[in-house]
Amino acid sequence: MSLRFLILNTDYPEFLGWLYAQHPGLDEQPYHEQMRVRNESFFGVADFYSKNLRKLGHEAFDIHANNEFMQKAWARENGVLVKEPSDLDKILQGAIRQARRGASLTPVRYFKPLLRLFSAPSSNQQAWFYEILAAQIKYHKPDVLLNQTMSGIGTGFLRRVKSHVGLLVGQHAATSLPDSEEWGCYDLVISPFQPTIRSFQARGVPAEFNGLGFEPTVLSCLEPSGRIFDITFVGSFYNVHSSRVALVESVCNRFSQMRIWGPSVDHLPQGSLIRKCYVGQAWGREAYQKLHTSKATINHHGDIVPYANNMRLFEATGVGTLLITDWKMNLHDMFELGKEVVAYRSPEECIKLVQYYLEHDREREAIARAGQERTLREHTFYHRMQEVVEIVNRYR
Repeated sequence: MSLRFLILNTDYPEFLGWLYAQHPGLDEQPYHEQMRVRNESFFGVADFYSKNLRKLGHEAFDIHANNEFMQKAWARENGVLVKEPSDLDKILQGAIRQARRGASLTPVRYFKPLLRLFSAPSSNQQAWFYEILAAQIKYHKPDVLLNQTMSGIGTGFLRRVKSHVGLLVGQHAATSLPDSEEWGCYDLVISPFQPTIRSFQARGVPAEFNGLGFEPTVLSCLEPSGRIFDITFVGSFYNVHSSRVALVESVCNRFSQMRIWGPSVDHLPQGSLIRKCYVGQAWGREAYQKLHTSKATINHHGDIVPYANNMRLFEATGVGTLLITDWKMNLHDMFELGKEVVAYRSPEECIKLVQYYLEHDREREAIARAGQERTLREHTFYHRMQEVVEIVNRYR
């Protein structure tokens, strides 16, 4: 039986600032054009869920709820009247356009405060954010509403629109969620993180495992540039990543050729070695290209309990690069250690593995190929969407 899915998500404000800076005038384009450009960026899960659900014979639509430009374009095109921005909002909108014009040359820190316009939902944004989202949910009348931003869309709102939804499903990974929310509005929660599953089950909310994956269409967009970089890290350094900072600092101290891409390192101490190895931002396609042209790349999960659970596991292996990742108790369920990926238990062991595989090309490339084969065989978003359909059919 064919189902209609509506998938809700939000984007990092830094990414949205970068995206619209790369495409001058995009904010004035029709909704479908803004959605096309957003999806073709390949950032996050892009349209990987909806595209593969359609391959399986279902209807599926994406909404990026905090993208004000895109959302207001949808509202205009569908006759939805929303509160006009205040004079202050108009000033800020003009400022962000100015920032976008020079964004390729301007560090994120100089226009980052303006990007709060994309953060959802607060103050003047509250009205448009929920008004448009409610209209979209009523318009689509989904059999399954999949909310991938449980921390960004309030349960009070979801309760109000639930009569227009068949099954309300939340998706969440590792970060903790506040107990103050009434999570019982969800009919089901899916997660790639076992502690999250147990947490919701303890609250009386049904929860099931659904892993992360890789989208093979990414491969057709990669340039065959060879292995340009010896060792890389692509990712963030937020508050939950203190152990990640320490690990990457150690690698930078040993390997001066280490190269790092991420949203920003402005908050790190001035003397941080990460700053010296930092190259800049890399979102979506560019991040995949950096991974693809690396001999090896480091992965670290941050300050969470020992379960492997992040996108880099599949992004790195998916593009055929040797993944050197932190050991987790469930890692062997995804990959064969030493044959498809390699794992370390300490900064010292990580450094030894980097050194060894930089010196042993054949072994490194053999593991990288095997890791890619495993990901393409078992860990694609097509596989994940097959699982999602099976799960939701049990709860409908």
